[in-house]
Amino acid sequence: MGTIYFQFQIRHYYPLTLFDLNDILSQIVNSNSGGRLEGKSLRINEMIRVREVRLIDEKGGQRGILPTTEALRIAKEAGLDLVEVSPNSNPPVCKLLDYGKYKFEQEKRSKESKKKQKLVKLKEIRMQPKIDNHDLLFKTNHIKKFLDEGNKVKVTVRFRGRELAHTDRGEMVLSKVLETLEEGFVVERKPHMEGRFMSMFLSPKSKK
Repeated sequence: MGTIYFQFQIRHYYPLTLFDLNDILSQIVNSNSGGRLEGKSLRINEMIRVREVRLIDEKGGQRGILPTTEALRIAKEAGLDLVEVSPNSNPPVCKLLDYGKYKFEQEKRSKESKKKQKLVKLKEIRMQPKIDNHDLLFKTNHIKKFLDEGNKVKVTVRFRGRELAHTDRGEMVLSKVLETLEEGFVVERKPHMEGRFMSMFLSPKSKK
């Protein structure tokens, strides 16, 4: 089996509880491959050179302190790998597991979790203070679509020239947008002026 490297910091020292061991193993499996373990390679099977190890079996049961050769024999008979999960302990702690399968399952879960995570984007819809009802409804439908897709929306009214003297019209437009949407959103930021623009930020309402 080739050398596998990981990058993380061991903060548990002997004696360790079973909870500590499982936590350490989880850190190892979820670490980035290609890194280092405190400047040393992660040792597996025959790479473990110490005379004796504290062995944890595949079910999490403690098998006590055994000669490394004996631990390797047990691992081979079970068709598993002997993985040094805590090299800083005295003696080092090793666990029996199908390392390749375990790592594959962890990576699979990680990919599935990423697929479920939605990338939230910020969309922007711009309007004029003199927008007619048809255009207002058309753009509001776009806002609703963006919100339904899980995106945040910045709704902006742009003023030109003398229109800046009647910013209340922009507030009326944004109020009509909220009335038309009715539900399914949260106003993250109320209408406010930014130069020649009046904007508000909407986000989708959390689904219980």
